[in-house]
This record gives sequence, C-alpha cells and structure tokens, in this order.
Amino acid sequence: MAVKIRLKRMGKKKQPTYRVVVADGRSPRDGRFIEAIGRYDPRQEPSIVEIDNDKALDWLRKGAQPTDPVRKLLEISGAWSRFKVAKGEIHTVGSQPTPSKNMPEPPPVAEAVVDGPAAAEDAVAETEEPSA
Repeated sequence: MAVKIRLKRMGKKKQPTYRVVVADGRSPRDGRFIEAIGRYDPRQEPSIVEIDNDKALDWLRKGAQPTDPVRKLLEISGAWSRFKVAKGEIHTVGSQPTPSKNMPEPPPVAEAVVDGPAAAEDAVAETEEPSA
C-alpha cells in the first residue's frame, strides 16, 4: 500500500481550505484518509500553515511520500528539514557525520612539542621558507 501525504480540499466553492492528510495513494483526493496531520489556508494573508511536525515526521519515517505541494508546506513548517537531519542527508553545525564502514579513519595529526619561547621561534623559523 503506497501511503501519501497530500492535501484534501475543504471549504465552499471558490473558497478553498485544505487539510494535510495521510492517505492511501489509491483513494480519491477528497476521499478516505488515515490521519489528518494539519491544515493549510491559502486565502489568508499571510497563508496559514499548521502542521503537527511530530506526526508528519513519524509518517515520513514510516515511508509515506509527500506530494510536491505538501513537501513545500513541510519545508515551511520545518518538518522536512527535521526529517532530512534524522535521515542523515543534512548535517547540522556541531554534528559530525557518522563514518561509514568502508571509509578509513583519517590519520592523526602530529603535534609539535615546544619548550619555551626560544624553541617556538626556532620551530616557526624551520617552517617558513627563506625568501630569495
């Protein structure tokens, strides 16, 4: 069963509002759904986007595929970036990507031991190239 996260149209004629729902991909647009996880009102200024990010993240982890308009709404609410971070496709500041099994670890960096200011000046002089 292909589960989709998509928009269900609500409201009167010429006055649409939408619910963000999780539904079987074979069911009709405004038909049966599994769970409602949010709402979208494009007629307000600015548009109202209310999505339960925890429920959306849970369904995305289970493999539900969002439609293109819903993916944009998930990006606005922040659920899409949380899903990408949890999946490991986006690395945040301060986090290290987990090393894969096939990649060797980088060699350790050698550190110079310096005893006093005179030794430090000698070490700097050795690393600098003489100017011609």
